Amino acid sequence: MSTAEGRLTSDDRREQILAAATVVFGERGYAGGTTDAIARQAGISQAYVVRMFGSKEKLFLEVAQRATGRLRAAFREIIAGFTGAESNLERQALLGRAYGELVADRGTLLTLLHLFGLGQDPVFGPEARESFLDVYRIIRDEAGFSAEEATQFFARGMLNTILLALRMPDVKDDPRAFELLSSSMGEQCETILASFEAQASLGA
Repeated sequence: MSTAEGRLTSDDRREQILAAATVVFGERGYAGGTTDAIARQAGISQAYVVRMFGSKEKLFLEVAQRATGRLRAAFREIIAGFTGAESNLERQALLGRAYGELVADRGTLLTLLHLFGLGQDPVFGPEARESFLDVYRIIRDEAGFSAEEATQFFARGMLNTILLALRMPDVKDDPRAFELLSSSMGEQCETILASFEAQASLGA
């Protein structure tokens, strides 16, 4: 057992592995991510990863649930701060900023994309669909958006997700790239891009 394995609590160890797995699965996808690579990322033994989670499938499922859980929590935190005086456009902007700041973490961003790409999988598909629908319910029932407003919000969010997954902010010399980013992200563009740059510098 490594020193790191010995000095952390069980909850700390679990979070350490989930954070490492988010990075690895984000970079390599479910098929390409291995428990060995996750163990190296976490600085612990592969045997410890397997002992704690049982299988790669169960680990990826927990990573996906962690990412979608963070998304639901971020949205609910914003909704709890609504005063009732905001327009729905203002509410969309607040929720959009929260989403942008969350997915500026590239591991979380790509984990969500990998999860949604596994819709045909008998284990991950139901999780992906229920998680997506749960967020939709939050936007409809808790944020109070109409079906059309919710659809527009999701459409813009998915475009932002694709732009960040493409690392479009790295295309600094093309004015059309910035135009696309600013048009899609709206008023929160600078905040989201600042979070993206901060995360990129941490990963450098």
